[in-house]
Amino acid sequence: MASEQSVTAGAGQPSALVKFVQFVPLGAAAVVLLDSATDFFPDDPLAGILTPTRLALLLGIIALVIPVRGRPRARLRDFRTRLDLPIGLLVAVSAATTYRGGHATAPLRGLLTVIACYYLVVAVRRTQPESWRALGLLALTGVAAAATSAFSQVTNETPTGFCRTGLLTDIACDAGGDGILIRATGTFSNPNLLAAFLVLLLPFALLAAVCVDERTARTAIVVLVVIGYGALLTTFSRAGYVAAAAGLLVLGGAYWLAPRIADRAQRRLFTALGTLALLGAAGAIWAVSRAGNSLGVRGQAWEAALQLAADNPLGVGLGRSGVVISATAPGDRTFVHAHNLWLNWLVEAGPLGFLAITATAVIAVSCAARAARAKSVIGTVGLAALTGFFLMSMMDHPANLDRIDALLWYALAVVMAEAPATWRNRQGAALTPVPTKLKRPRHGPQRVGAAS
Repeated sequence: MASEQSVTAGAGQPSALVKFVQFVPLGAAAVVLLDSATDFFPDDPLAGILTPTRLALLLGIIALVIPVRGRPRARLRDFRTRLDLPIGLLVAVSAATTYRGGHATAPLRGLLTVIACYYLVVAVRRTQPESWRALGLLALTGVAAAATSAFSQVTNETPTGFCRTGLLTDIACDAGGDGILIRATGTFSNPNLLAAFLVLLLPFALLAAVCVDERTARTAIVVLVVIGYGALLTTFSRAGYVAAAAGLLVLGGAYWLAPRIADRAQRRLFTALGTLALLGAAGAIWAVSRAGNSLGVRGQAWEAALQLAADNPLGVGLGRSGVVISATAPGDRTFVHAHNLWLNWLVEAGPLGFLAITATAVIAVSCAARAARAKSVIGTVGLAALTGFFLMSMMDHPANLDRIDALLWYALAVVMAEAPATWRNRQGAALTPVPTKLKRPRHGPQRVGAAS
């Protein structure tokens, strides 16, 4: 009887040990997300290759699988997702090109770190069904940290080294003159990185509004989200503007329009019209922009990337695309990456790496779309976030930064945790309860119901 009393602290209440072990994985997920937003952890390792972020991930995974009396530990099925095969191929190809070419192993370790983050978040979502509420609040916190920092730079006229004037025209910050505008970088080193961060995280911040039923609290959350979109405007990122518009279009369509369209042909028609409208908006922004050389620079990077991919079928090695593209492209311009997520993987890991990352994106968006069609709130915000981010990744490669890469896999995990582990196992479609359907998403808290 004494041992039973040690397991529970009162009638039906988990013990302090159980609560602590349950908190550690969610705490590790919180550390990764907040570090992505603010970079508060040092990059230097604590010992060997063990960085603070990797230590947090390691402790989180251990806490998930360690047996603790009074709490079911995570099983293998709690980690499995439909992305297992593409992820396995991505890791295998990355390891092969790294060791075959004798390249530095740091980028490979970075890839393994973000994949560990992916599986940690998946298991947390499945073993702690109510964790979606915490993830929404964490997303809101990350948005608030980056957005308020960006607004502070603009309102206080803090130089960031990035300026524009006129209709999004690049200009040197020391040129002076009327109409010069500071491009905010927030907690990042580049305004485009801040834009990508907000495009990816802002839809998830809306989960916080579903957590509360009190009107003033929900209003405060919506205000912070609006501030986040306002901060995105201060980046003056053309790709960020288009991506954010796409995310909002998908968000609104999935919430209010898609459930009213029962016929498949109608859904396809509205999808086609939305795509054309988005392309038209993107074309208009590029047409009025006076930074005419920007697309030309990207064209040089893309041409060099395709040439390198043809000459190096096994890839040039992780993290080396910028160096080899700079050496291949005409002129003396220095490139950091291929300015395209998929082309970058094609250059660094060859056709198999390109296939793996493409399959990852297609499967994730497809699963999010299916969930959104079933009125899943997480599916809806996930579809909006991934659509905007992958669209932006057509013109840039923000995931080249470790913090953005970790956030991308974080978002993929939240989406894929809602889907069945396999395509054939329909009974495994709900390994854990997920938020129930909302008839009116703007009102009332989300209930976590039983799996169907």
